[in-house]
Amino acid sequence: FGSSFALASHASSRLSRPVTLIAMALLAVLARSSAARMAPSAAAAVRTWAPLQRPMLARAFSDFKFAKTHEWVRMEGDIGVLGISDFAQGQLGEVVYCDLPDEGAQFKGQETLCTLESVKAVGEVYAPADCEVVEVNATLSDEPATVNSGPESDGWLVKVKFSGDLSSLM
Repeated sequence: FGSSFALASHASSRLSRPVTLIAMALLAVLARSSAARMAPSAAAAVRTWAPLQRPMLARAFSDFKFAKTHEWVRMEGDIGVLGISDFAQGQLGEVVYCDLPDEGAQFKGQETLCTLESVKAVGEVYAPADCEVVEVNATLSDEPATVNSGPESDGWLVKVKFSGDLSSLM
């Protein structure tokens, strides 16, 4: 309140003495009322200084690698699980049919691996590299909308064994 008092005393040279006294009394009342409203724990927190403590965070990197065409790959040993990104399923809309390849089918990189039919359009899913299908998600034949509800979890499309280079994935 030192600066407020200095302003009030400086103002006294221009203002009449009663106005200056009223301003100083008002400042004193405000100071007392704000201190009275402060809870005891809050007042103690203001008075005591404690060093800033930050929680320890570990940086976790994603297990997913993404293609520019919005397919993702998650490696489980030497087998890659393949699906589409959440963004891709959102753009596609509600998936009503999944045309998945047969197990054992082989694909070259950037070749159409499967198609997803939605109420808005038909989307193609491309092989990110040369691969062979080792398993398909059988759940999608009965519940194709699983691609929408869990595109990066239960809505995976196929499991593949890669024989090509995956360095183009992000």
